[in-house]
Amino acid sequence: MRITNISFERLDLKLSDPYTIAYETIDRTSNFILKIETDGKFVGYGCAAPDPVVTNESPGDVTDAIKNIIIPYLKGKDPFTYALLLLELKELLRRRSSALAMVDMALFDIMSKKAEVPLYKFLGGFRTHMATSITIGIMGVEETLANANEYVKQGFTILKIKGGANLEEDITKMRMIHEKHPNIELRFDGNQGYSVKESVAFVKATAAIGIEIFEQPTKIESEERLGQVTGQVSIPVMADESLKTLTDAFRLAQNERVDMVNIKLQKVGGIWVGMHINSVAKAAKLDAMVGCIDECGLGIAAGLHFALSRPNIVYADLDGHLDIIDDPYHSVFKLEKGILYPTEKHGLGFSETNF
Repeated sequence: MRITNISFERLDLKLSDPYTIAYETIDRTSNFILKIETDGKFVGYGCAAPDPVVTNESPGDVTDAIKNIIIPYLKGKDPFTYALLLLELKELLRRRSSALAMVDMALFDIMSKKAEVPLYKFLGGFRTHMATSITIGIMGVEETLANANEYVKQGFTILKIKGGANLEEDITKMRMIHEKHPNIELRFDGNQGYSVKESVAFVKATAAIGIEIFEQPTKIESEERLGQVTGQVSIPVMADESLKTLTDAFRLAQNERVDMVNIKLQKVGGIWVGMHINSVAKAAKLDAMVGCIDECGLGIAAGLHFALSRPNIVYADLDGHLDIIDDPYHSVFKLEKGILYPTEKHGLGFSETNF
């Protein structure tokens, strides 16, 4: 089988509810859809969601990468030699991780379509569904509570609260949500906003709540501080922004900086790299979560299929598509009462005949 044609589409998508994290407010996202055609009539699709902070790319960077690197390189290649293709493309693309992830997804889509199975089964098929958290960005206490109430009504059983801007207000939010919804699992993302002292104070003040995960409380520039937090608190500390490469995973594990890792396919460069990172985490007895950024349904589907394929991945934060207006890929999986289910269609679940 050979790749005969590569094309792409840029989607500039608005978010229905702009949100704030510790360092910016976000109201739109640009996604790219890559289409790889083969002489075997199998067509693969992949998604890139460039982000200057998370993936080190602008939309212009991805456009340039597709036109000047990806298309010339891939044409005529055998998609089943994906290890070679992705390794060489990584060198050519350098730090453009979402562009690499897009190619990775499309290649795995082709291979699992050829095998006539959903991608999660092609990768290992450990689970058939997974609960996801839904995220509440940084906002006032009353607005946070209103959002929490609405998500619980929709059937979500896991809420992730973003904070890091105001310690006392973050503590108040978590206490009030827990008081109102004592049976809901709560996760907290510090988004690099805390010092070590503040991180420890937050955990002590919310100890009665039973917070499930404490995500990236300190800045990535001072990684030893993340380890200091991990050593002083009783709940699992998870690396997010500190983890972008396989080398990062090894270093974090070797130095016992964290208890968990957040694997975002757009951030690390796709499923193939994600599997290696997860193996490092498993060897170090670290739990793993598959997360996301502002990705349309196709990107979320890739994260879901990856998460379902591995025993060590027991958490998911795959809600990046929910605020996207007019997502053309919303039907490639199902979301029911906070549980994600893949379709049993081959590959990622999308083909142009779906619609």
